[in-house]
Amino acid sequence: MTYQRTTLSVLCASVLMLGLSACSDNKKTAEQGPKSEAASTSGTLDKIKQSGTIVLGHRDSSIPFSYIADNPNQPVGYAHDLQMKVVEAVKQKLNMPDLKVRYNLVTSQNRIPLVSNGTVDIECGSTTNNKERQQQVDFSVGFFEVGSRLLTAKDSGVKDFADLKGKKLVTTAGTTSERYIRQHQQELGIGEIISAKDHAESFLMLQNGRAAAFMMDDILLAGEKSKAKDPNKWVIVGTAPIHEIYGCMLRKGDTQFKQVVDDAIKGAYSSGEINEMYKKWFLSPIPPKNINLDFTMSDQVKALISSPHDRDQ
Repeated sequence: MTYQRTTLSVLCASVLMLGLSACSDNKKTAEQGPKSEAASTSGTLDKIKQSGTIVLGHRDSSIPFSYIADNPNQPVGYAHDLQMKVVEAVKQKLNMPDLKVRYNLVTSQNRIPLVSNGTVDIECGSTTNNKERQQQVDFSVGFFEVGSRLLTAKDSGVKDFADLKGKKLVTTAGTTSERYIRQHQQELGIGEIISAKDHAESFLMLQNGRAAAFMMDDILLAGEKSKAKDPNKWVIVGTAPIHEIYGCMLRKGDTQFKQVVDDAIKGAYSSGEINEMYKKWFLSPIPPKNINLDFTMSDQVKALISSPHDRDQ
């Protein structure tokens, strides 16, 4: 009798425990399911609405697109002005007139990961839209087209890439210019390629005589030249081997946010406001030294404005 009662008690306890375990597992599954689904469907606009803040990725030396001039806490530039158009569009979309803006400095090396992992909501600077990057992030409609050329001293003897044989060339790490020149270093006979952390450091190396030329997008070279003690000492030369389109970066697959971004930029185009922005940053004195880049709008940029697209070419 005692053995039977004990066995029966153990059996009942086991059944009870199994029942509780099953209930617990069902509860856990029910809790995890909606959270996973919410995480997979949550977009940038939801993130911004919940936090009350939009995080803008910016550069510190991509003149005149996104850079620091007089105030270390406030980026300025052509791309930054377009970025602020996006902020205004997000405020209207979410009905959040008091939306806060937080700035996050990015570099050529970390800008894609910071956008991809959601640390930065949108980055507008001097980032080239290309097929490789499209695997990791999405791009807005293009806002500028550039060609990669050379900045050098007027008396350096460097007129084009063929003149770099046996000489040192500096470029900025993590850029498409760096990738291109390393792929063609041997055929061009370049003595050494130095990769600097940013455009400012690249130009400093050129000024200090550590390199014979600085390769980068032509307009960025014009921006660095404008910062020199004597801008007339330097000249942009060479036939551009690559042409690229800049766009704002955003998280991949977020179609709702991309629509807001694209519409904001297209709105600046269609209203004609983009012409005043261009005049402000490319045809007028700009901070910090009030140098005029005198960079006339190219036919390629005019085409981007008249027929906006997010293709890499």
